[in-house]
Amino acid sequence: MSFIKVNRPKLKWYEHLYFPTLFGGLKITLGHAIRSVKSTTRGKKEMNSSGLGITMQYPETKWDEFLPDWYRGVPALVTDEQERERCVSCQLCEFICPPKAIRITPGEIEDGNEWAKVEKAPKEFDIDMTRCIYCGLCEEVCPEQAIYLRQDYSITGLSRKDLMHDKEKLYEIGGKRVGLVNKWNKLK
Repeated sequence: MSFIKVNRPKLKWYEHLYFPTLFGGLKITLGHAIRSVKSTTRGKKEMNSSGLGITMQYPETKWDEFLPDWYRGVPALVTDEQERERCVSCQLCEFICPPKAIRITPGEIEDGNEWAKVEKAPKEFDIDMTRCIYCGLCEEVCPEQAIYLRQDYSITGLSRKDLMHDKEKLYEIGGKRVGLVNKWNKLK
């Protein structure tokens, strides 16, 4: 194993003082304040802003057209073209979730179904949206492509119970995916 020794640069005499650095930071802050008062801030026209900063006027202007393609939002479950659940209760998403926001109770498919002896289905599938950090690990680890992170960013509720998404709510958000869905195609 080799080590590289990195030497610190030699500071000039005035770089040891506190006040020149403090005044440098104040100069940058004052420049931003002057541009804000003169209504010449960046992004004023694109974000339909008043010019006093680049704050978006949220209810009137949404982030939808400004979201990048790689944005990860609300996790959701999807069904296949025959309205069957894609999730087979493997619990990989539950195990890999860093904040432990996902809780799955495995269950069996009812006896009358042709897939009853082949696959499992979750009895309960809950995601606590107050804990979810939108990391996307659940989407990446899912072998059945049953969970996706959608572009939705506005999740609201009046209580914590409203932000606890159960299986029915997750399927309502996700909807149906037809055919083989690869994570890299445009269907997402």
